[in-house]
Amino acid sequence: MNPSRIDSKAPLRPFDYAPPMEPYLDVLHVDDDLLILNKQAGILSVAGNRPGLEDCLVARAEDQYPGIKLIHRLDKDTSGVFIMGRHHRAQRHLSRQFESRRTTKHYVARVDGCVDGDSGTIDLPLGTDPDQRPKQKVDHKEGRPAITHWQVMDREADVTRLLLRPETGRSHQLRVHMCELGHPILGDNFYADDRVLAKADRLQLHALGLTFRHPDGGTPMTYFARTPF
Repeated sequence: MNPSRIDSKAPLRPFDYAPPMEPYLDVLHVDDDLLILNKQAGILSVAGNRPGLEDCLVARAEDQYPGIKLIHRLDKDTSGVFIMGRHHRAQRHLSRQFESRRTTKHYVARVDGCVDGDSGTIDLPLGTDPDQRPKQKVDHKEGRPAITHWQVMDREADVTRLLLRPETGRSHQLRVHMCELGHPILGDNFYADDRVLAKADRLQLHALGLTFRHPDGGTPMTYFARTPF
């Protein structure tokens, strides 16, 4: 694979925050242990570290389901299936599944250009770019292992729709790996150039499905959220 395709010197774009209000909370499933949501693009998973970033998925869930516990995160501009625990026991059980890679995650992405081949695997370690936080970069020396499997779903004019299955859950993993493949995700305001950014009105990345075991009894469960693009 070619050397890193990410321009580490490209400045971060302005961070404008106007989270969608409708739906306020899109619930796919709720029981005594779990809350499963369809996260909308444009809302933070957790509150930011400066004023004006308090509205987030965790805060909205807490309004309706007090005591909610965070399990994982999705980027602000990524939509799709998002799971939370209703209590500490469920949080521990589900967190261990994520950490030990016993969950299965599928994403849909529309990427720039015509991807060669029908499927493949990207195995490139990732770490934080200290000069461009919170950006990530390929780091063969100190990065953590990151593996993404991809498969072509459809081909458009100079755009490819991919099904992505990450084995690991590194920050910005899919966005960086697609750039390294030479096909950045459309609408990516962190890693794509202005031409690719302008090809879509939002990041074209969606958490399509999540498979896990229920913390009460271990029953396998799969939830899907319809792709909005």
